[in-house]
Amino acid sequence: MVTRGARRLSRRRLVAYSLAAVLVLGVAFAFTDEYVRAAAKEAVRSTPEQHDAAALQSLHPAVRGYVAAVDDEDVEALVAVFADDAVVADTGREFRGHDEIRAWASDEVIGGRLTVLRNTPESDGTSSVLLRFDPDGLLVGFRATYLFDVQDDRIRRVSMAYA
Repeated sequence: MVTRGARRLSRRRLVAYSLAAVLVLGVAFAFTDEYVRAAAKEAVRSTPEQHDAAALQSLHPAVRGYVAAVDDEDVEALVAVFADDAVVADTGREFRGHDEIRAWASDEVIGGRLTVLRNTPESDGTSSVLLRFDPDGLLVGFRATYLFDVQDDRIRRVSMAYA
């Protein structure tokens, strides 16, 4: 025979589990809904599938090499355009030197699709490049601005900001 106390405890557990399930589902829905809205917004943007020819041509050869390496899915070619002590600053993380850049590129860049949309070269050797990056497995890519600092024909630093 089940006592009243046991029934009350069972009801409390049931209510607690139900509230937890509602909370988890609500959070999952909120994130899913936010992602879907962001994906839909990006999908309706007028983003060309091909590089802007003038922007691509205006890139410093080292930066053009970076783009070509991503296009060709060639991590060694990508690493080769960076100076030995180069830095990649990507969303609050920094990758220094060829080994760290190679690991970062293998995990997060190679296999994705990069489309150059605009280049704004500066007189000090930097270039601000607006692009669209579409990593494998996502419904849509995202726009980003990469600030390349090139010295002695190699990329010394690239800082990435996502739109």
